[in-house]
Amino acid sequence: MKARPLRSLRCPKVTPKRALWGISLMAFLGNISYNTPIYEDQVMSQSNLESESFNEGVKRYLLNLQASIMDEIQALDGQAQVLSDVWQKESHEPLQGHGITKIMEGGELFERAGCGFSHVQGTSLPPSATQARPELVGASFDAMGMSLVFHPCNPFVPTVHMNVRMLSALSKDHTRVAWFGGGMDLTPYYGFREDAVHFHQTCKNALAPFGEGLYPRFKKWCDEYFFLKHRQEARGIGGIFFDDFYEFGNEGSFAMLQSVGDAFLSAYLPIVKRRSQTPYTAQQRAHQLYRRGRYVEFNLVWDRGTHFGLQSGGRTESILLSMPPLVSWSYQHQDPQGSPESALLKEFLVPQNWVS
Repeated sequence: MKARPLRSLRCPKVTPKRALWGISLMAFLGNISYNTPIYEDQVMSQSNLESESFNEGVKRYLLNLQASIMDEIQALDGQAQVLSDVWQKESHEPLQGHGITKIMEGGELFERAGCGFSHVQGTSLPPSATQARPELVGASFDAMGMSLVFHPCNPFVPTVHMNVRMLSALSKDHTRVAWFGGGMDLTPYYGFREDAVHFHQTCKNALAPFGEGLYPRFKKWCDEYFFLKHRQEARGIGGIFFDDFYEFGNEGSFAMLQSVGDAFLSAYLPIVKRRSQTPYTAQQRAHQLYRRGRYVEFNLVWDRGTHFGLQSGGRTESILLSMPPLVSWSYQHQDPQGSPESALLKEFLVPQNWVS
């Protein structure tokens, strides 16, 4: 089939629904913050006040990051408008809190680009959050974060995910436990070594000021986490992923988090600009939709953030905002030998050292 220009194979339009979009905990959580509960026999100490001030700084950073990223994406797309939805949890809901969801759909370059900030509190951590911390079973918690997933129209532009967060919980002995997490990863539908190298090099550069060992450690963690065990396939070419991180203390760990968040646009936008005007065929679009099925399978079956949000009473529409608007499955699908589609699985979706 002869390739047709991008504009002749436009993404179907999807009308945003303002009232539905919100953001959930780890599924669309960026950084996680807390408001320390005050007991009748407890007076707010200086350390608590300092902690609250620190968390407000984290919150300001996340909101600014969300706004700057979506401003850039809207300007690059040039067609769709970003819809902002400010939401507040109802008093009767299991989680309390608020957030801002920014969503762009039906654009020239992006079918869906969702980026959310949320700050929520709960009375008991769900099971998915306490598997590695049994001492926190039943603990109250606060969470603040920013997360995004961008699904492009063009099959030659990869899907991208980025998340930065900080979670804190109050144990039964009133001890405050906090940890950071996040990262970014790339899911291509057609493999380009140049793109993979650029994405990983940017991730490596973001972590370099904090120690040479972080990038290989977080890369390995990403490769292991974003893996479909039931398919024995990687979701994409990885990137970096970290969780339960507090090795540099509050300030140092937050500085590392900011470096990761600030590197996102430099990691992704050059790839979008390089590939977004590449002509593609209906067959290549069909391949994109088929591979998107793997993205859906991972998010629903294996992703701890999705499980956390659903188990803790998060906003379902927000949790599922990471889903692509269109997707397809094919029974016992086989890509032709030697094709670019086959090369994706055999040459790119295999953990490897993209940068030295």
